[in-house]
Amino acid sequence: MHDKLEQLNKLREQIHAGGGAKRIEKQHEAGKQTARERIARLFDPGSFVEIDTFAGDENVKNLKNPGEGVVTGYGMIDGRKVFVFAQDFTVAGGSLGRIHAAKICKVLDQAMKVGAPVIGLNDSGGARIQEGVDALNGYGEIFYRNTIASGVIPQISVIMGPCAGGAVYSPALTDFIFMVQGISQMFITGPQVIKAVTGEEVSMEVLGGALTHNQTSGVAHFIAENETDCLNMVRQLISYLPSNNLEDPPVYAPQAPTGHPDELLEIIPDSPNVSYDVKRIINLVVDAGSFLEVHPLFARNAVVGFARINGQSVGIIANQPEYLAGCLDINASDKIARFVRFCDCFNIPLVTFMDVPGFLPGTAQEYGGIIRHGAKMLYAYSEATVPKITIILRKAYGGAYLAMCSSSLRADTVYAWPTAEIAVMGPEGAVNIIYRNEIANAENPPEMRAKLTAEYREKFANPYIAAARAYVDDVIDPRDTREKIIRALDIYSSKRENRPAKKHGNLPV
Repeated sequence: MHDKLEQLNKLREQIHAGGGAKRIEKQHEAGKQTARERIARLFDPGSFVEIDTFAGDENVKNLKNPGEGVVTGYGMIDGRKVFVFAQDFTVAGGSLGRIHAAKICKVLDQAMKVGAPVIGLNDSGGARIQEGVDALNGYGEIFYRNTIASGVIPQISVIMGPCAGGAVYSPALTDFIFMVQGISQMFITGPQVIKAVTGEEVSMEVLGGALTHNQTSGVAHFIAENETDCLNMVRQLISYLPSNNLEDPPVYAPQAPTGHPDELLEIIPDSPNVSYDVKRIINLVVDAGSFLEVHPLFARNAVVGFARINGQSVGIIANQPEYLAGCLDINASDKIARFVRFCDCFNIPLVTFMDVPGFLPGTAQEYGGIIRHGAKMLYAYSEATVPKITIILRKAYGGAYLAMCSSSLRADTVYAWPTAEIAVMGPEGAVNIIYRNEIANAENPPEMRAKLTAEYREKFANPYIAAARAYVDDVIDPRDTREKIIRALDIYSSKRENRPAKKHGNLPV
């Protein structure tokens, strides 16, 4: 037995050593940790259990690719079970072959069985070319499982090195993507292929770096300065999410918001044409320090993220007047719709702060399909069956008012601040259309326009007409916003909705 144990320990040490000291040193020089170091930082100390340690086609006594370039298993994050696969770049560049893929597929299968989140730490040179179609089939098997698991368990992808070609589609099928500045890259075709085909020269970082995908493409949701910060952010995200679609998110001890409720009275300017930062309102309503913004650099005219209110996880959606006046455009519509659908999948109530002057006008938006993209928001909010609470802060104009979860899309509770303006369009635009002849024939057209605009705003651009028609449940003191939301979350916690039986709807993608 002692000889057998000695052999076991020797083999395990060899596998744990990955690609060896030189390759590990090279990994560290690039500012990267090894797969096992990343797992150790991600999970609660001592909780990780590895599976398929000895998997591989080679004779186990003469390991060619220890661990087949990926470490798989499960462990605990804040005492909750989570599955993981971490590609090991020190072993064959983390390339994906048949057994490598089988190990990832097994993790996804096991996570589905027990109803636990999956985290993928991606750091791979791509398909193992010498394995040919077996490698391609491996990717396909992973993609299929990502799709089947969608909406059942949370799936999180962390890009901690290259991720190119077909490999990018597994992260794209998951719920959230994290990237690290200067380390992560994602692209379908690399700079050399692009130059050969189109003549365009571009660096790997500009083409598919962390900033590109967080700010321009919107493919990634979070950006970190280094790997340690990134893994801490992953742990933070997990704290807002249930383990699966049959559970509710974890509840924490309530925390009073940062600041005093009176500050809410000073944020919205007297002039409707002056901007403000909606995140100031969010942070004065949610539990102190609990707001975790998703997609903070992409489509900044919309704000989405997770927070806690009275210790309960909620999804926050808001228009951001500081960017494009808070208008909805193609990217903001996609950003909001996808976030709403995620929250609905995992029983996370939605709290929407509305201040929207409309959909962004222009040929670029129309040619880009703003009709189709805007419809995604209408679809997502209408489809959602979780508690939906809407607070109208200021502007609520036209179709954008509907798209931001109005009562017609079955918001459960709609509150309006006294500053709310609910109308088909803004007073200036409405007056120019309704009173076009009167203004044109007036002795002083600018003066007449200003007079009629003031009259229109006083008569129509307020919350009381909508409240009179029961489209708004109540007009509230801004200082009462948090308490109103807490009560609504409590009363609608047992909400149930029956929908027509169908295979699935046809989302306007």
